[in-house]
This record gives sequence, structure tokens and C-alpha cells, in this order.
Amino acid sequence: MARLSDVIEEFIKEMFEETAQDEILIQRNELANIFHCAPSQINYVLTTRFTSTKGYYIESRRGGGGCIKITKINISEDDYIKGVILKNIGEKVSQREAFQYIDIFKDEGLINSREENIMKYAVSDNTLSVISSKDYVRSNILKAMLISVLN
Repeated sequence: MARLSDVIEEFIKEMFEETAQDEILIQRNELANIFHCAPSQINYVLTTRFTSTKGYYIESRRGGGGCIKITKINISEDDYIKGVILKNIGEKVSQREAFQYIDIFKDEGLINSREENIMKYAVSDNTLSVISSKDYVRSNILKAMLISVLN
């Protein structure tokens, strides 16, 4: 059985689909009544499932019963993925972590098997063995390769 947070999230996403708009207004208390939960549960869903990194902007309006405006940010998928790459891959990355990022790109169909092998070879410990700060270099190489395949 789905968790209440999942059900609330899906309900809000369906509201976007039904209205075919990039913004919706919801009343936290009304939504809490629909799902027979505390308004804080609605806040939890909004703050964890509708974040800017997931492509949403939340604005709370006070007065008149109060409502929450959720705006779906329209950015290209490639720009979003580039931002995630730059944000999530730190200054240094181990070979294991680099391989995991490459595997994600392969699993999502963003790169093919040949590109996967080339990338893994380029960031492997064997390739970078002569460099003392290989985790820093590996991070920069990995970011550049992942972003370049999106262009």
C-alpha cells in the first residue's frame, strides 16, 4: 500500500495534468481534510517532493484562508540534468562513485555501452594512477564527459 506522502504527491501532480497549467493553487487545510491528515503532512510533502531541484517553486500566501501556489519550473531536461551533475558531483570523486554516475546515465539511456566503457576507462584508477590528486581530476573529467553527452 502506498504511503500517504506518495498519495498526496501523486494527487498534486495529477492537478497539474488536469489543469494543463504550470501553476496551481492549493489550500493546505482543504487538502489535509481530503486526506484526513494534519496540515503539517501537506507541508512535509511540499517541502520534500516539490523542491526547486525537482523543478518546482513553492510560494505561500497568507490571509483569506491562505493558499499555497506551486509553480512548475519549465527548463529543458538537459539543463536540469547539467545542473544536477554540477551540484551532486563534488570536487573529488572516487572510482566507485564515478562508475555509479556513469551507470545511471547508461540505465537512463543517455549513453550507450561504448560510451559507458570509454568513460569508465577514462576515470579508472589505472588511467589516473600517475596523478597524485586523481579524485579531483576524476571529478572534473567525469563532469565534463557527462555534460558533453547532453550537448
